[in-house]
Amino acid sequence: MSNLLEYENRYYDLGYDYIIGLDEAGRGPMAGELVVAGVIFPKGFYDERIFDSKQLTAKKREAMYQIIIENALAYHIEVISVEDVDQLNVYSASQKGMEKCCQILKKEKMFALTDAMPLHDIEHLSIIKGDTLSMSIAAASILAKVTRDHLMIDYAKKYPQYGFEKHKGYVTKAHKEALRKYGPCPIHRKPFKPVQEVMKEQISLNLDI
Repeated sequence: MSNLLEYENRYYDLGYDYIIGLDEAGRGPMAGELVVAGVIFPKGFYDERIFDSKQLTAKKREAMYQIIIENALAYHIEVISVEDVDQLNVYSASQKGMEKCCQILKKEKMFALTDAMPLHDIEHLSIIKGDTLSMSIAAASILAKVTRDHLMIDYAKKYPQYGFEKHKGYVTKAHKEALRKYGPCPIHRKPFKPVQEVMKEQISLNLDI
């Protein structure tokens, strides 16, 4: 218990009344939105099952999603469009998403814990691998991951040829093969290298016709 609440308790002891954990899902994929989440738990709340979303099965993430939203004092999930990700880049989009979560959930004497993301004009601590060291950050990672997975499963119905329900938009062999075969769809991130390569190939083929 002390390990996963070490950072939360440190800032409670420094006089803060609220700790918000922040994380994202979807910085690496070449398709789909970026999702950022913020979670504030009541002081003293602890559940040892809340851990880094990447180390939980899909079934466990779904179960923990419900537990988190039922027990959180407040939470917010920010979905950032593909267009905004393309315009801002994934790093800046993640940063802005976290800052917006803080603005929406703003409380007096609140301190933010982020998963390796510095913020502007917000009292915070950026923690490398924070989703394995802070329960609040881990909770945010679960909300973001589950939300994004649901979005990609829905996109799989609209664009079944890409297999989004399997790889969730990440750069896998199967995804790259589908991208080359069918070309980019509206949710592919245009600045990403594999998408850029296919777009250039298409332009080259069109010029040769």
